Amino acid sequence: MPPPPLLPRLSPAPPPPLRAREMGPGAPPSRGAGRRRRPALLAVARAKGKDEASFTDRILDYIEGGPKLRRWYGAPDLLPKDGSAEDQEDESPDIEEPRDAVLVSDGNSEIGQLVILALILKRARIKALVKDKRSTEEAFGTYVECMVGDMEDKSFTKKALRGVRAVISPADDGFFSEPIDLKGVEHIVLMSQLSVYRNSGGLQAIMNSKLKKLAEKDEEVVLTSGIPCTIIRTGSLQSTPGGERGFDFTEGIAAKGRISKEDAATICVEALDGIPRKTLIFEVANGDEKVVDWKAWFAEQIKGDEEIQ
Repeated sequence: MPPPPLLPRLSPAPPPPLRAREMGPGAPPSRGAGRRRRPALLAVARAKGKDEASFTDRILDYIEGGPKLRRWYGAPDLLPKDGSAEDQEDESPDIEEPRDAVLVSDGNSEIGQLVILALILKRARIKALVKDKRSTEEAFGTYVECMVGDMEDKSFTKKALRGVRAVISPADDGFFSEPIDLKGVEHIVLMSQLSVYRNSGGLQAIMNSKLKKLAEKDEEVVLTSGIPCTIIRTGSLQSTPGGERGFDFTEGIAAKGRISKEDAATICVEALDGIPRKTLIFEVANGDEKVVDWKAWFAEQIKGDEEIQ
């Protein structure tokens, strides 16, 4: 029997909305009850009906107990009907925020969006750097604070990192290639395909040359930042379902192995619970080793790495 998926498998039809009596007195009626829904274009895409919640919103309503608990979570309303929140700005930029947010460095990429989904399901407070703010807001609604700007701009960097405790960089996008003031950040999780790029040859090596340089620079900057960091060197990323296979952590596996994007995204998020004293670096691809408790797995790796150091 295959192990349970790391990310929840989405059924063709969304779960039925909870009835008011199931959610307790005073709960608002379920949105879109009895209304015919159009099929979602993507697993995380907002439905196109005027009053329908997005597919992600319905998933979270089901998991968290409905709209009543959405308010408790901190996302009281959906976006305006035009899907835009671009006019909403911070009223008091100097107000100190609790340092509990996770910043995702690339919220528009496929792997970045899988990381965001995994963070939502873990009830994390999320900030994401994006190029297309509207599409990301339409996909994730109020569960993600979308940031558009240049990290070389010190004022934008200060705003983006306000309240951030950890940064996940899930793509070789050169996020760390330019000097960034990461003051206050407690943990960096970097997903790197440097081993894949170094092992490529011929035309593939030429095509990957720029990505290779970005990946090398990202690793170099993270390792010298002085901030506790976890570098996850993955095998070649595949658009296959996650949770169907185990893992292989053998040294050298990243250069020749493959791994589901869903599995890679989940490992990035699970790494947040294990903060090394200095640095934890490991390779991973899909294989036969089963990991039941990621928190315990990371604690064991960190302990072993510290004993070696």
